[in-house]
Amino acid sequence: MADIRLLDALTIGQIAAGEVIERPASVVKELVENAVDAGAQRVTVSLANGGVDLVEVIDDACGIPSGELALAVQRHATSKLRDARELGAVATLGFRGEGLASIAAVSDLEVLSRVAGAAMGASVSAHGDRIGPVEPAAGPAGTRVRAANLFAELPVRREFLRSPNAEFNRVSTLLSTFALAYPSVSFALRHDGRDVWVMPSTGDPRERLAMVFGRNAAASLIPLMQTDRTLGGGLRGFVSAPGYDRNDRRLQVLFVNGRAVRNAQIASAWTAGYATFTMLGRQPYGVLFLDLPPESVDANVHPTKSEVRLRYGAQVVDAVRRSIASTLHEHATMRASEHAGTGLPEPAAGASEAISLFAAHGVPPENGSSAMRILGQLDRTYIVASDGEALLLVDQHAAHERIAYESIVARAGEDAPREPLLVPHVLELDAAQSDALEQVISSVRDGGLEIEPFGERAYRIIATPAGYGARGFDIAGFLDDVSEDLKQRNAQERIWASLACHSVTVAGERLDPQEMTMLVARLQECANPMHCPHGRPTMVRLSSSEIARLFKR
Repeated sequence: MADIRLLDALTIGQIAAGEVIERPASVVKELVENAVDAGAQRVTVSLANGGVDLVEVIDDACGIPSGELALAVQRHATSKLRDARELGAVATLGFRGEGLASIAAVSDLEVLSRVAGAAMGASVSAHGDRIGPVEPAAGPAGTRVRAANLFAELPVRREFLRSPNAEFNRVSTLLSTFALAYPSVSFALRHDGRDVWVMPSTGDPRERLAMVFGRNAAASLIPLMQTDRTLGGGLRGFVSAPGYDRNDRRLQVLFVNGRAVRNAQIASAWTAGYATFTMLGRQPYGVLFLDLPPESVDANVHPTKSEVRLRYGAQVVDAVRRSIASTLHEHATMRASEHAGTGLPEPAAGASEAISLFAAHGVPPENGSSAMRILGQLDRTYIVASDGEALLLVDQHAAHERIAYESIVARAGEDAPREPLLVPHVLELDAAQSDALEQVISSVRDGGLEIEPFGERAYRIIATPAGYGARGFDIAGFLDDVSEDLKQRNAQERIWASLACHSVTVAGERLDPQEMTMLVARLQECANPMHCPHGRPTMVRLSSSEIARLFKR
């Protein structure tokens, strides 16, 4: 075994740099954060060959005094932290004092800076553990940092990098996303001597949203409702309207105290807030800004500062979930009002037994009136209505499912009215089905379906929620649903959604006019009338202008 010895400064620097600087985007992140911390109003990033040959960041911030320039490129030298006590309340983006030193460890670094009001600036070069002399240099107020020949002495790390275009795209994504949190700062990006994009400073955050998400996607973003001040902080942002989603989470952007971070707890809260508003397998997008007291956030978790821990994580997560959910409910109610007007006339007396489930949910508004008229049923699947200005298509199964789901949720845990079956329905299940049922039987009972063991792997349904008896219950389909491992829904939501899905009217079932009128009226009373509990839309409105376009008018 070799003798134990201290590592030399160069090796120490490259080990530390390996944790902080992974690729050109890492260099840009460190330098841009430094610029914003220093009060920059304009930041320009220039790359050559995807940043491998050169990364240059120019800002108009306060600058670095010439007497501190050599110190600035040394490891663990920072103006943002005085002692260990301040680690518990970091209020800046940078604080480790490792950024410039780590960049110098893997590139040829040059820093030129001039303090506003000074007649002359100064520059210093650094490479590895060698720091050159500080020399006078002319330049505008602010700082210019150039990192050339990235990983020139680390060929394995260079081989790890992707093509110049791919590395450039990483930088572009990082910088434009970062700019969401700082709309008052102007950002520009250049590549191989060509101007790629410029984001001027703005007071309208939607202009930044359009740059990051695209204009069409940004138009679908809705402002988050302001929540109560949570733990001395606040929450703001924009989230995608239901029906606008992606197949992954990459465009779920989170800032905590201005720092772009990843946080699994907040990601789960985002998903929970969209429960029943988005289809399984699809992900909403948008940007959330959490502003919390610095002492409630531990930023000293990851070398790249890309993760944080929250002191009151459970409370913050719950606040995020509630704010997203309430925003979506308000938006859905508003859209439903736009789609279907103020209501439908009360159905005539004598509506058939098949709508007894609807009647169990309350009495329709006595004076409900609207120009909206039920026209008929399309393909025994869609209810067609019109107010003379547009056509409204309602998916009868999705609408009925939403009504039933909200009824189950409202009555869960209470002594919900049940309808005893004259002849209990006996089920014989295989081992997998029996195991699935045993795991969810408590929540099924909370939803109003009374089911009990009746021998080995046999059960019997002895009562259904009031109104379900006339419809029957698809137990096989229900068990298939609840057997799936669907992480986008919590267990109770998934069970109740499946309970509603398999006990209501289905596509292909004929409804009479009274049933259709009652269904649409009940749908408008729901907290989320626009989507079934599995996230599918319940109604679609075709405006007269959209219809005109179909006829080439």
